[in-house]
Amino acid sequence: MGAIFVSTMMIRTEFVPKGGEMEISLFNTIWTAPSNIALVKYWGKKELQIPCNPSVSFTLDQCRTITTVRFEKQLDAQDDVAFTIQYDGKPAPSFESKIKTFIDRILPYAPYLKQYSLTIDTSNSFPHSSGIASSASAMAALAAAIMDFEKQLFPLMTNNHQTKKCSFLARLGSGSAARSVEGPVVLWGEHANTPESSNLFGVRWIKGAEVFNTFRDTILLVDKGEKEVSSTVGHNLMHNHPFAERRFSQAEKNYQALLGVLQNGDMSGFTNIVEQEALSLHAMMLTSSPSYILMHPNTLEIIQRVRNFRNKTDFNLTFTLDAGANVHLLYPEDQSKHIVEFIESDLGQFCQNKELIHDRVGMGLKKA
Repeated sequence: MGAIFVSTMMIRTEFVPKGGEMEISLFNTIWTAPSNIALVKYWGKKELQIPCNPSVSFTLDQCRTITTVRFEKQLDAQDDVAFTIQYDGKPAPSFESKIKTFIDRILPYAPYLKQYSLTIDTSNSFPHSSGIASSASAMAALAAAIMDFEKQLFPLMTNNHQTKKCSFLARLGSGSAARSVEGPVVLWGEHANTPESSNLFGVRWIKGAEVFNTFRDTILLVDKGEKEVSSTVGHNLMHNHPFAERRFSQAEKNYQALLGVLQNGDMSGFTNIVEQEALSLHAMMLTSSPSYILMHPNTLEIIQRVRNFRNKTDFNLTFTLDAGANVHLLYPEDQSKHIVEFIESDLGQFCQNKELIHDRVGMGLKKA
């Protein structure tokens, strides 16, 4: 994997450290990174985590991965980076392959890691692998820890470069991790009408109306278990999907339309685009070959009840879905009292063990 990636045609030289490296024998750091919820979805990617279409996301606040990394200098540099990985304080061998792939991919941009062994301990504030983008927060937190260490090695690095490179590295572990570095609204993927956008890293977007920066997100945990089909498999099934190009075109148009909606504070337009995007994502799953279904009957029941509630009231309640059965309910902070009452009285019954998470739009990485 690493040998393929270091092709000279692919290296982004601005992210390769240059001179002035400090001597550090031991460094410990703790970072937390949030999950994010895509409003315009990306589904389908090219080599090295390049999205087939641009996406727009809300960064969350409370749904976080907490990662501690210890960097310890080795006597001799190695070809492979030595690391151990724990989850909730216990050995996590199932994570080793993904961490190794990530480290192999970032080595051209963090060659100093060959001189260190890494002890990684990570945990989530939400259920792992249940459609709340746990890989996004996990890879963003790990990338943040590595960039914190790089900042110690190369103290002249600017904060802007550190943030940008963090998103770039995080993307190489999980595409959507590029969107978990900053907030409250992040763009990822090139679009002709937003020159600052990039396939290589997420970009904070600050032109939205203030109301969206304080939006709430209540996550209804319909199923807290492992997904039957992983996101990696789902992305790969888009390669020969009969509707892939139409889907990418739809996402391009919705991306541009949503930025206008966010800027203008258009609540109705927000609901229309975000719900269409959620259902389009799952339509791609239903029509892939082989097809698969990640929604559950309770997912559909929640969607119908949300629509009924919205039709009978003046409240702005919008649903969206990630790649799983759980439902994200998005709504303005000033309407939260009445909407939360509805959620807890009418929708909690459709969650596994009646469990839900009240979250809000947040700002991204935090150093613990």
